[in-house]
Amino acid sequence: MEEWIQHLVNNFSTTALFILLTGMFFVLGKGADILVEEAVTLSVKWGVSKLFIGITLVSIGTTLPEVSVSVYAAVRGHAELAMGNAVGSMICDMGLILGLALLIARLSFKRSDIHFHGWVLSVAAMLLVVACLPFGNLRNTFLDGGVFPQWMGWIFLCLLVIYLSVSMRRARKSGTEKVPVDVDHSSVPFVVLKLVAGIAMVLLSSRFLIPTVEEIAWRFRVPESIIAATLVAFGTSLPELVTAITAARKGHGELAIGNVLGADILNALLVVGASASVTKGGLEVPPAFFRLYFPAMLLLVLVFRVSTSLSKAHLARWLCIIFLGIYLITTVAGYLIS
Repeated sequence: MEEWIQHLVNNFSTTALFILLTGMFFVLGKGADILVEEAVTLSVKWGVSKLFIGITLVSIGTTLPEVSVSVYAAVRGHAELAMGNAVGSMICDMGLILGLALLIARLSFKRSDIHFHGWVLSVAAMLLVVACLPFGNLRNTFLDGGVFPQWMGWIFLCLLVIYLSVSMRRARKSGTEKVPVDVDHSSVPFVVLKLVAGIAMVLLSSRFLIPTVEEIAWRFRVPESIIAATLVAFGTSLPELVTAITAARKGHGELAIGNVLGADILNALLVVGASASVTKGGLEVPPAFFRLYFPAMLLLVLVFRVSTSLSKAHLARWLCIIFLGIYLITTVAGYLIS
């Protein structure tokens, strides 16, 4: 099947490739939505706590497109694409999505929750950059790049488990267990069937998406890592984009901020961790990441931490200029330096 997909993509016109890319993004996002909805339904029917559903299934489900694309890219030997999708999604979530949400409305939040998760994101982002540094040849970092080792991927996955466990304890203490969850009243076999369909949509779209991105990168002579950090990252971040903008329009600022914050933590710990753990040589990190994408990611995290620390109950709308500005400058600069 791999050869058939590659042959099909190679014979497509450039216009057809972009149409295929758009279609795969839609199928990927829709499959993730179905997977989350039916997983929640199944968990409720089987008596699993709603708190567990909210912290694990829903949050991980919205990051599923990034996970499936990055892991599949890593397995195919395209480590740059895997790392580019993860880091690019973090920049897209914090820069574009949070910026657009702020453009729509002021976003309210609880400082206690933001403080904890904000620190987790800060530590995860800094640890990600440090783990990629070539300590044996630091002088040439900006020329040769680095590698995120496989063993560090397993550590990131362990840190993810610890983070989810601590988050569940904090949520239990704050009494969030009583939050209602709307579920489908279909029979269990039918729910399982839809769950399998959602998984199939995610996996199948990922198998078409990676060869399409490879072909586009080759035709435009742009490195795969740059395509992944911009175009693919935007496509796989569509679930977060829709959720955050909808929450902002309805006045649920805390949900919009939480969605972005949780997605970025999962991108760092889950997406990078899972991709590296299945790659023997680890994830290669091109020099462009140390020159541009890592600094942009850390800058966005810093702006977010400072703004939430100085704000009492909401983020000012004018901050959208900073978030969107950093995202646009990073995206344009990425193609210029390529």
